[in-house]
Amino acid sequence: MHSVNVMETKKPAIPRAALTTALDADALELFARVARAGSFSLAAQQVGQTRAAVSRRIAYMEQRTGQTLFLRTTRSLTLTATGRRLLPHAMAVLDAVAQARGTLTSVHAGLAGSLRITSLPSFGTTVLPPLLLKFRALHPGVNYDLILSDRRVDLQREGVDIAFRVTRKPPPDWVARPYLQFHVGAFCAPGQWAPMVHPEELAPAPLLLLGPVSMNPEMRWVRRDGTDAVLCARAPAAGQSDDLAVLMRLAEGGMGVVLAPSYCVQDALAAGRLVELLPDWDLDIRQGNTVQLLTLPRPQLSAVARAFAKFVQEQAPATHA
Repeated sequence: MHSVNVMETKKPAIPRAALTTALDADALELFARVARAGSFSLAAQQVGQTRAAVSRRIAYMEQRTGQTLFLRTTRSLTLTATGRRLLPHAMAVLDAVAQARGTLTSVHAGLAGSLRITSLPSFGTTVLPPLLLKFRALHPGVNYDLILSDRRVDLQREGVDIAFRVTRKPPPDWVARPYLQFHVGAFCAPGQWAPMVHPEELAPAPLLLLGPVSMNPEMRWVRRDGTDAVLCARAPAAGQSDDLAVLMRLAEGGMGVVLAPSYCVQDALAAGRLVELLPDWDLDIRQGNTVQLLTLPRPQLSAVARAFAKFVQEQAPATHA
């Protein structure tokens, strides 16, 4: 018998020229845009190309490097392990390009570019606008794309830079920074009801509820100093809406008692349009009592997003009691 030497076959090394042409700055910028948007179509809109052209460029990168960067299905586009390792380097290129373009196109020394922000509606219509105006004054070259929604937005898949959410458990792969502590209380028009000592006194008062009436058949109230807690049956509903601003207007008109975060009612309280019925008690909310600023990890953030996140943290109040 003749012995046969079996040698391990190795993939041929990728020529340096192939890597150079496949991973130039333009290719890495495009790859980063596709990864952030989670879509060839959205990335194509950003760079002013067709979806087919963007798809071909990514396919060329994969062919020339011999690596699959995206897993494609009819409904989703996700990064492979190789794509995730490449992304921080590509984001650095995208960041550098954005800064260079901002330097050339802005007449001001500030940042330039776009910032996509999602927020729960109650925060987005009250606290967020002043923040955006202050940041815009510092950086006039920044434009905003706002998504006000209660749904859970996927930052990476939907190309969102910043999220403001009330949550006790942020997604583990996101960076969470506490921004605003608040409480949820009971508010009504002056003269409708006298201030109350205990949540059970709220029982006769019709409520104006955010969300479906079928939710939260019981309400857990916690004394603000932490010494007591009580579970009360929910008062009858006078109305419901998915828009807290509408409920507040109805409460100001004497229709009932609105349960609202403290950051939403500050102006109405100061102007005397609303009063707080249970000043010593807070409604316990399952999601918590802190608005969190959520971002992807720093290597995946643009310079504009990093600057805005830092700015927001510097503006953060200790509480909104």
